[in-house]
Amino acid sequence: MTIIPLPAGDLSELRHASLRVRAILEKVLSGGEASEAEGVALFRAEGADKPALYAAADEMRRRANGDRVSFVVNRNINFTNICYMGCRFCGFAKRSEDEGAEFLSLGQVVARAQEAWDRGATEVCIQGGLHPKMEGDHYRRIVLAIKDALPDMHIHAFSPFEIWYGASKSKMGYHEFLADLKAAGLGSIPGTAAEILDTEIRQQLTRNKLSTERWVEIVRAAHEVGIPTTATIMYGHIDGPEHWAAHIALLRSIQKDTGGFTELVPLSFVHTESPLYTQAPDRVRPGPTADEVDKMHAVSRLMLAGWIDNIQVSWTKLGPARAQQMLSRGVNDLGGTLMNESISRAAGASHGQEITAHELVQMIRASGRVPVRRSTVYDIREVYDDHDPQALAPLVARSGAGPLDFLNMFPERIEAAE
Repeated sequence: MTIIPLPAGDLSELRHASLRVRAILEKVLSGGEASEAEGVALFRAEGADKPALYAAADEMRRRANGDRVSFVVNRNINFTNICYMGCRFCGFAKRSEDEGAEFLSLGQVVARAQEAWDRGATEVCIQGGLHPKMEGDHYRRIVLAIKDALPDMHIHAFSPFEIWYGASKSKMGYHEFLADLKAAGLGSIPGTAAEILDTEIRQQLTRNKLSTERWVEIVRAAHEVGIPTTATIMYGHIDGPEHWAAHIALLRSIQKDTGGFTELVPLSFVHTESPLYTQAPDRVRPGPTADEVDKMHAVSRLMLAGWIDNIQVSWTKLGPARAQQMLSRGVNDLGGTLMNESISRAAGASHGQEITAHELVQMIRASGRVPVRRSTVYDIREVYDDHDPQALAPLVARSGAGPLDFLNMFPERIEAAE
């Protein structure tokens, strides 16, 4: 196997990698594309191959994004948790008669959006269960109600599963249904409900209620009518490297055709309250290993280089300390402040409440990067190179440790703005 010489100034970690992994990394660093099979090889990296992988991912992050790390000020509004779909990984769904079941009125949704706007939010992220009695036009009515009260609020809402449900209920095609939502004021769509885009795995996770083909069809339709989407992957359950590499390669293929993905968000499987795990703990892994988390963000950066150049870490899944570590694994975005979040917490995550903009800036600065507030679609709104955002108390009162208490272990790295 021929090894491409390292250009002057390139990373010394690559010199100690195996021939196979070094060749793949050198190809990507030289502008080439890692194949699906090469992605599998990177996911299987061990020993000296791991620091080489992380160094290459960090270098590709630097080339694409510089030293800026971005976030958006937003709020999650989960308007209903009533759902009968029976997805086995989900700890969020309830039946109508269950304790804690809720279905927010339009007035309540708008009130939460207004509260977010008053706290500086530029985005509301809206998702909910597939309520059996909900009409298909309810999604449109949510958008119109928010836009009527807050015309400048970006509405990032409704997963492909919800689009499938609303279109089916409305007896409309996906393009027609999505174009109608866009006309009402929908700005973008979260690319959730992807899980793993593999038929065998999806049949076990969701009984294939939303097939891989249908998810791809809906996302492509969104892009074709001019609605950008995020992309996600949920990993660490009954999946493995071959599934991960194939999933990322499929996202890359879609992006080459449409250019509609704004970012990739890897989502670690949270097992604690998930029926998938609690009903079969002998067959389902309790989430990804630490190495798998590192590799997922790094390999995603490398396989998607030049196509999807924003790799976001989910602090709701990993926690702030672990999320900060991902900034050296190819990540350039910390997502949103969220204010409230229900879905991850319902599955057993303990990190789903707000991290304020002021706290995110401290977290980014402590990692030696430049904090940047962005819009949903990655337009730069403010660079915090010489100042901080206003310090606000969290919307939901905290008990116990604060999200940034881990920074106290190295206070010398926190450089307060003058």
